[in-house]
Formats: sequence, structure tokens, C-alpha cells
Amino acid sequence: MNRIVAAVVAGVIAMAPMAASAQDYGRYSDAAAQTELGRIAIVDMAVMAPMRDGIGLATNVYRPKDAKGPLPTILWKTPYNELAYSPRTTRNALTWVSRGYAFVVQNERGRYFSEGEYEILGYPQTDGYDSLTWIAAQPWSNGKVGTLGCSSSAEWQLALAAQNHPAHAAMVPQAAAAGIGKVGRFQEQGNWYTGGVPRNLFFIWLYGVDNPQRAQIPSGLDQEERARIVRYNDLDAKKPEVKWSSQIRHLPVSEMLADLGEPPATFETLIARTPADPAWREGGLYHDDMGWGVPSLWFNSWYDVSIGPNMELFNHARSTTQDAEAAANQYVVVGPNNHCAFAALGPNFRSGDRDLGDASFDSDAMVHAWFDRWLKGERGAFSESTPHVQYFNMGENRWRSAAQWPPAEVKTVRMYLRSNGGANSLNGDGRLSLESPPAGEAPDRYRYDPMNPVQTIGGGDCCNGGLVLAGAYDQRQIEARNDVLVYTSDVLTQPMQVTGFVDAVLKVSSSAPDTDYAVKLVDVAPDGTAYILGDTIIRARYRNGFDRPVMLTPGEVATVQPTPMTISNTFQPGHRIRVEVTSSNFPKFVRNLNTGGANETELNGVVADNAVHHAGDQASYIELPVLK
Repeated sequence: MNRIVAAVVAGVIAMAPMAASAQDYGRYSDAAAQTELGRIAIVDMAVMAPMRDGIGLATNVYRPKDAKGPLPTILWKTPYNELAYSPRTTRNALTWVSRGYAFVVQNERGRYFSEGEYEILGYPQTDGYDSLTWIAAQPWSNGKVGTLGCSSSAEWQLALAAQNHPAHAAMVPQAAAAGIGKVGRFQEQGNWYTGGVPRNLFFIWLYGVDNPQRAQIPSGLDQEERARIVRYNDLDAKKPEVKWSSQIRHLPVSEMLADLGEPPATFETLIARTPADPAWREGGLYHDDMGWGVPSLWFNSWYDVSIGPNMELFNHARSTTQDAEAAANQYVVVGPNNHCAFAALGPNFRSGDRDLGDASFDSDAMVHAWFDRWLKGERGAFSESTPHVQYFNMGENRWRSAAQWPPAEVKTVRMYLRSNGGANSLNGDGRLSLESPPAGEAPDRYRYDPMNPVQTIGGGDCCNGGLVLAGAYDQRQIEARNDVLVYTSDVLTQPMQVTGFVDAVLKVSSSAPDTDYAVKLVDVAPDGTAYILGDTIIRARYRNGFDRPVMLTPGEVATVQPTPMTISNTFQPGHRIRVEVTSSNFPKFVRNLNTGGANETELNGVVADNAVHHAGDQASYIELPVLK
């Protein structure tokens, strides 16, 4: 193990803190914030921005009362109930109006006070484009619009960036992976899949968001009447509470929401698709053959859902030849926080069970500087010396910077999964080794029962109604199971920084025609605490490509390669590196029922006897990007 780390050298200049924001409206009470907004802003509520097909999108416009001349504009587009006097809308409006911007918040088509039928991501190539055109044509606009938002309010921005609208001057997509269809090695279709395995989070999210039988206000009202209705009424659907910990086990998966009395809607459409279904090209997802045309400041996080596609898209946007200025102006910040929780970065930061020290980063100040640069033309606001990549290294517990992702100094280190045939559980003989195994080394075998899946504890996730808590949680409860293979390195004597995309290659076999293989990377502390760093999974039928499903031949060895994990972590002296392999990670991912059939429409599963091989030319291994 010493040979792995002998040449690994720490040492990148620590990040300088961003300047403090001029005014912290987060400290205002809701009443005080509304009073202050009334004092400094002109507010036009529920203006119906016209789309090309005649549909109107409900839009609030907030402008500074003392404005001199045309204004740059920040557009926040949302599927959520944010047009009324919600605390977040009020504080966002205060922040941007006080800085000399118009702030526009708009409901997506078919949501709350907007007309039309809802579709996930809100038609970015048409409604998004038309919204920019409408804003740029207003007498108060200087013709420059910046798009801003996190999660759903970021995801629609991606396909819009491919349109290269002349008014789209800059964007800040935060936690935007559910807007990505296919990019590079990742084909997750808006986080619906990882490695061809459906994620359960969207099932819960759609229960709350997708309401085809929705209340609507009458058409033909003037703007003043609509504004009054928005102020004093609430179109938010009040649905029955669901005990998701039990409902998520419902079979067949395709009837999970129908079992709750939900009418057929988006869920039924998407669950029927395979990962390579051409229908994924018809919605609002961004695909990597669409180009890129907008300078972008990305915010991502290690314990968010699908950090990998986010970083792959950042690299793709930097390589575009469509727009040289856009390619040269892509910047990314990656924190140790959960989904959209960038404001939580600060001293004494914890992720799950892990203390990560001082993770302070003033994301708000950076966003303000970014838009001042591109929307106001203040070239010095966002320094040209700003690193293109700023990321928090866990374990070392400090911010680092690089010119690219992964950093240019990264070298690949391969570590092999080895045992004497008994890697089952934490008490087994599995080990992670630099030495490749000889021929004849016994495989590790375990029994996967879909009715008794391995429980999800931590890792990257979001938006699942509390079903899974994201973060760096201890995995020893999972590692005690006999159906989890555990491979652990020797104790490190020098620090080893792993930063970049982590690949696993497994030689496997099964008694079933189809099953899943789930992999985790874990940092084991001297006291034995096993902090999860990342996880991934692959459905064996998609091992040759999502467009070429092929069943396993029972007992025959096949190669599977899950989508990469994406991390930055320093394994400190006294720590060990660990890899877990099993066949489920539930409820994060839908269980494979092992039949080889249409998994999401089936009622019954079968037990699979699975194996990981690691002998001679059937070696299984993990490749770590080690920063020297």
C-alpha cells in the first residue's frame, strides 16, 4: 500500500474567502421582508407572459423604484408555489432589486397560475426561449437576462443554453443533473436511471408535483384581478400523507402511484420507457449533441443526486466549438453539502456522521459577482483569475482549485478485489490490493433476495420525502450482511487524495438471466467508522449498452462496468479504502426481481445466486484517480 501513496503530494493553495454580501435579507422576518420589498420595489404580479402558441405563463416582475435607465434581469423559473408572497420569493426579490436588477419569477406551463398542460422542465426550448424574448422586449429591460435557480429551477436552463438566445447573457445552474438526458459516459435520462436502474426519488417527487386534475383560475381576467387572486388564494394541491417507507415496496412498480388513487400522468409515461427510448429526446432534457452557448457558473455537491453527469456536462460545455466565449467561461464549485444546501456551507460542517471542518464558501457573493460581470458589463466584478474548478476535498477538509476536471495531475491507480472466496460481510476475508490476483483464486458468492434488499444508508440522493438521508453515513450496519461483499485495503501510512471519476470493472455471474450489481466506495476511519463517499449501480442486461439489452447466461462470467462515481476525498494515514459489492441499494434504486422480464410491471421476484470473480484474466478492480 505504501507504493500507492509514496508519490502522492499534497499542496494546493487554500481558497480565498469570497467577499461578504452587502445585505443579508435572510435575517428579516417574513413581515419585515415584505415591508422592505414594498419600500424599494415596483411589483407587477401575475403578468401573463405570452408564448408562441397563445398560452400565458404567470409571471411576477420586481423592479427597483429608483432605477435610472434599463435594467439587467434575473429570471427564476419554477414548477413550485413561489409566485405568491412566499418567503423565498420575497427574499430573492429583495436581494436582486437592491442590487439594481429586475427579478422575474415565473411558473412553468401548467403549474399554479400558468396556463396549459404541465411537462417536466417546462418546455425550455420553446417556453424558455419565448420568456427571454418577452423580457428583452420590455421597456425596463437592458436586453440582458441571467437565468438562476437550483434543482428544477436549474434543470430547465440546460436545454435553453443550447438555443443560444441573444438575450441569454449568463446562467447559474445549481444541482441541475435532472435536466441531463445523455452526456458523455452518462445516460441517466434526467436522473430517472443510474446504470439502467430506475431511481425511486422521482416517484415520490411526482406524487407531489404532477397534478393533472388541477384547479385553475378563470381565463379573461385583467392583470389586476389576477394579481389579487394570486395574493389571496392558493392553488396548491393538498394530497393525503403517504407512508413511503412501505409504499415504496409496492409491486408492480408501475402501479405504485395508481395504488394511491392517482390518475394516470407523467409517472406512467416515464416508467414505461427503457433508458434508450427515443421518447427521451422529445421533452426538455439536454443531450450532448445539442451544443452550448451561454457562460455558466455551476454549483454542484458530492452528496447530491448524479454528481457525475453534472461534472461531465461541465466538461462538455467547456469543449463546445459552437461558442468560443461560452466555452472559455465555464466555472464550477463543488461542495460537500446535500442537494441545493449551498447556504449551509460554513464552519463546523457535518455531512451525515462525518465532521468535515470549516467548509465556508460565500456562494451568494460569487453569484452576484458573476451576474454583475455578464449582465451589467462590470468586467472586474468576477476576476479573470478565478479558478475554473473549485472543490472541497473531504478528509483534508479544505477547498482546493484546479484549471480543469479532474485536475491535470491525476494519475489512475488500479486496485483489485481479492479474497479466498469469503468476502461476505465485514467479517470476511475480502481485501483491496495493488497486486493482481493469480489464476485459481476463488470467486465470492452471495444470495440476492429482492424481497430482502440491502438498505440504503446515505450517499448521494435528494427529493425523496425523507425516505433516504443523503450524506456521509456509517456503512457498518450494511457491511454486517452476508449478501454484501466487503473489500478493504491495508492501513495507509501516507495521505492519498482521490479526486475525479472512479471506475469499477467487475467480472460477474448469476443464476438469474438479469440482476443488478451495486458498488460503494468507503473511507474507513481508524476507529472503524465506514463513511460512504459514493455509490453506483448497473443492471446486467445493459452491460453492452442501453440500446442493446442482453440477458445473462446463468453461470457464465460477464463483464459489467457501472457508471463512474465522482468524488474528492483524501484517505488520511491510519485510514483504509473499502469497496462494497452487492445487488441492491434500496430504496434509492428499484429492486431487480431477477426474472429477466419487464421488471417494473412484474409482481413476483426470484432469488439470484450471484458471484464476483477475481482470478487471473477474470480480475475485478476499481480505478482511483489519485492526485499527485
